[in-house]
Amino acid sequence: MTYRAILMQPSDNVATALESIPEGSVVTVACQDVQHSVTLLEAIEFGHKFAVRPIRGGEDIVKYGEVIGVAVRDIPPGQHVHVHNLEGKRGRGDKISHES
Repeated sequence: MTYRAILMQPSDNVATALESIPEGSVVTVACQDVQHSVTLLEAIEFGHKFAVRPIRGGEDIVKYGEVIGVAVRDIPPGQHVHVHNLEGKRGRGDKISHES
């Protein structure tokens, strides 16, 4: 079965599921000259992200060509990318510098 997911920019390291996709499914996403075929390591719900290539801990997570956060641990291709392995870089009141 073919499942729908979107990769908006060739630089993206995550894709977004356009429908709920079961664990073990092989999903192929393409953008311009970049294509990734990924076996999902867990079920991905509609609207959620999954890694399309290995992402190292500390590496930026890129969606729609924009940095949306940083990986807090290594994320293998096909793994769900969400609050358990991603930390946002914006809007963090606890990360404000108090230097004068």
